[in-house]
Order: sequence, then C-alpha cells, then structure tokens
Amino acid sequence: MAKKNILFILHLPPPVHGSSIVGQYIKNSSLINESFDCRYINLLVSRTVDETGKTSILKVFRFIGVWLRLLLEMLKNKPDMCYLALSTTGGSFYKDVLLVALLRLFHVKRIYHIHNKGVRQKQSNRINEILYKFVFNGADVILLSKYLYKDIEAFVPETNVFICPNGIEKTNVESKPVIRPVEAPVKILFLSNLIESKGVFVLLDACSILHKKGFDFVCDFVGAEGDLNTAQFNERVNQLQLAGHVNYLGKKFGSEKQDILANADIFAFPTYYSKECFPLVLLEAMSEGLPLISTYEGGIPDIIEEGVNGFLIPQQDATLLAGKLEMLITNPGLCLKMGNAGILKFKREFNLEIFERRIVEIIVNKNNYMNKV
Repeated sequence: MAKKNILFILHLPPPVHGSSIVGQYIKNSSLINESFDCRYINLLVSRTVDETGKTSILKVFRFIGVWLRLLLEMLKNKPDMCYLALSTTGGSFYKDVLLVALLRLFHVKRIYHIHNKGVRQKQSNRINEILYKFVFNGADVILLSKYLYKDIEAFVPETNVFICPNGIEKTNVESKPVIRPVEAPVKILFLSNLIESKGVFVLLDACSILHKKGFDFVCDFVGAEGDLNTAQFNERVNQLQLAGHVNYLGKKFGSEKQDILANADIFAFPTYYSKECFPLVLLEAMSEGLPLISTYEGGIPDIIEEGVNGFLIPQQDATLLAGKLEMLITNPGLCLKMGNAGILKFKREFNLEIFERRIVEIIVNKNNYMNKV
C-alpha cells in the first residue's frame, strides 16, 4: 500500500527555540520518514537569533519564497495532508493565514501543531476572530497538553484535538548516584532568556530570602538577554546583596549547557510568561535528575507532579518559592527522590521515541488515537 504523502511545514533551526527544536526532531526522525512519503518546508524566515522578532525586507522576500514553494508542492506533488507548525498570534500568525488560504484553496487536509498560545486573549478583536474561524475550520489540532485546550476551544471542537507532549533526545539517562552532602553549597539553576515574566526577579527575590536566612547556595542564570539586559540583572543582584551567590553565565549551548545541568542540584523556573506552553527546559532538567520548581502556567502541570518530581507554586510568589527551595536545600534525600521520580517520568512520557510514535499514530489513525482532549 502506498504511503501517505505528507507535507511538513516546520520551524527549523537556526534560530533555536522549542518549536524549531521539535521541527528538527521531526525532520530527522527515521520512524516518521519511513512511515510516510515526507516533504519538508522551513517556515522560519529568521536565519539568526538576532533576526527574531524584527521586520525586514529580506524576511518578506523569504516568506514569499515559502509561499511559492508551497504553491509548487500543491501543483506538483498534491499532498494527502499538510502538517503545519501554526503560530497563533503576532505577525507570524498573519503570515500563516496566507499559507492556510493556499491549503484550503487546494482542499488539502490540515493538521496544526501548536507550540504557543494567545488565541483566547486575541479573539475579542473582530478581525482576529474572523481569521481564527477561517484558519481552524475543518482542521485537526495537536496540542502539547490538555491544559492548553481552553485557548482554542471557541474555534476547535474536542473531537478535532489530539494531545502530544513534546519529547527530547536524551541518551544514557541515569539517576544521580549519591545524595548531595548537606555541607556542600547548593547549586540552583535557572535556564531561559532574561525575560522578566520568566520569573527572573521572582527567583532573585527568593534567593534574597534564602541569603538572609544564612543558607549556602549558588544560583546560576543561563540564557540570552531578553527584555532584561546584563546591566539590569546585575543591578538587581547588587541591590539584593547577592554578589557571590548569583551568577549570570550568558548563553550556553551543547555540551556546555549539559555540563551545567548535570552539575546543578535544583531547577527553578518560576515563569508567569503569558505565552508559556510546554517548556523544554523542564524536560531537560528532569532528564538530568533535577527536582523542579515551577508554576501553574500552560502545560507545566503535565510535566510536574506536585510533590513527586517537584513543586508547583502560584505565580510571582517569591516567599513560597523560597520556602520550596529551603525544603529541598535542607533535605538532600528529597532532592534525590524527586530527581529519580523525574527520570522515570521522562523515560515513560517525554523521550523522543514516544513523541515520534505519537506523531505517526495521530497522522495514520486519528479516529482511534487515545490521547485526545
């Protein structure tokens, strides 16, 4: 029997972010490429991290190239289905509308994989409402978590929604071999861009509370500058008298980032970012056996089981964050227990093989797929 002809319109790195990392996993997947007759189009018009979020004539021409490439695929290869990594807000959404219009013109079955949110917030605008109805009409949608369905429920019936959590590549996942000695300085890690709503200042305030109580710790912040720059970050560190306890290490990739994760004791990510969906950094930290502390935002409650592999706290609550950190600092055995529970959960739910198999199952047999909202 002939394989389904599937056109994948993906975000592919560079730049590196969650959606592009997942896009690269799909393109490189032996299982997916063996299961279907696959063709790929890179949807990203930014070619470097510095181009992200900026408008330029060059990016306009790149998008025209993407649109023309899609038109050629429709005319030449006539795909049975198109998988689109749909953006739901901002300028990227309006560009995706033009791609969807072409797909609908050729009556191609559409399945969207959504890595962001914001539809519920933007739908009150009449133009956006009309465009959302146009885009989602007749399409299937893959969400990263059941908690994200409320964002699109006004436009997509539950029967058209499938849940497929992200997975990441990780080999030789093993538990931490020993309990951290109580007398050793605790290493707390934050891994994300310096965006205030990712909880940067919340974590600094929690560190201040721990410092005033006399705890011995080091908190490393890893990531690119965002709406906060290095000077603003260091100014806050100095105001809170955290020099020597807090370090900003800048951007780290590959083996450098893995070494930092492997040497940490606790992962803290107190995000209240409104577009947070399913942070891959939590999966990375979980795979390294780190207990997690984060918030009830997006699909994070599907990643963290309260009291099992970490803690979930209300947003912007530095006092409670400090309390959870103190609990882990003073109880190395609890750190180890939660870290090992996280590794088991990662192997069971979030490794790359499981993710690839879910994608194939959704495309092959949507009607019988079990993980529906």
